[in-house]
Amino acid sequence: MEDLVIRMDGVSVRRAATTLLSDLDWSVELDERWVVLGPNGAGKTTLLKLAGAELHPTTGTVDVLDERMGRTNVFELRPRIGLCSTAVTGRVPGDELVRDVVVSAGYSVLGRWREEYESMDTDRATELLEAMGVGHLADRTFATLSEGERKRTVLARAMMTDPELLLLDEPAAGLDLGGREDLVSRLSTLALDPDAPAMTLVTHHVEEIPPGFTHALLLREGGVVARGMLDDVLTEDNLSKTFDQDLVLQRSGDRYFARRRV
Repeated sequence: MEDLVIRMDGVSVRRAATTLLSDLDWSVELDERWVVLGPNGAGKTTLLKLAGAELHPTTGTVDVLDERMGRTNVFELRPRIGLCSTAVTGRVPGDELVRDVVVSAGYSVLGRWREEYESMDTDRATELLEAMGVGHLADRTFATLSEGERKRTVLARAMMTDPELLLLDEPAAGLDLGGREDLVSRLSTLALDPDAPAMTLVTHHVEEIPPGFTHALLLREGGVVARGMLDDVLTEDNLSKTFDQDLVLQRSGDRYFARRRV
């Protein structure tokens, strides 16, 4: 398993009478970049919580970074995983300085309190903010940022600990066209970097798949519709089954676009 960063075997997640994931098998290797597609209620966020060591399966086994869920200290594992999500964005104190939002990831906390950081930590935070195009906002408070600027700040935070696995939960949600395209471009640069961590991106929209992503997992009602290499899996037939619509899929260069057939 040394080349696997995620391995799920026979995984189901149930809450009362509701099945969120059903008998799912999935694995992610070190050099892979996965996109997880599906409608609301498909199980995408549940899958990401399993991969982020935030949830245990009802049945089956989950291994993340060679650690078995239920047999490891998740508080030691989580700093090895970078998470960019709306949930994280919503928990950042509005009066927190942008630089501190990023540097505080070193202690796995949201909100800088009495922690002391070395100059190498603040320098790295500054470099990551620059790479995300928000370095000039380092001394602003988080509440004054636009939605796109907040997303890029949280992405910089996710990279602060040099993670071995990067999880992106609908990173482009709520962005306007310009903000989405800027973020997709930055994620593409990251995905194409051979030294970047393994990545998994959850989205509803094929338009948000950055060039450089290699694999796709399509979910519907907690089950797998298709999984494998992106070019093989992302087809009109699979996409139509996933979203229960007759969809037309188009490709322009390395980008995908979908619409309902009329």
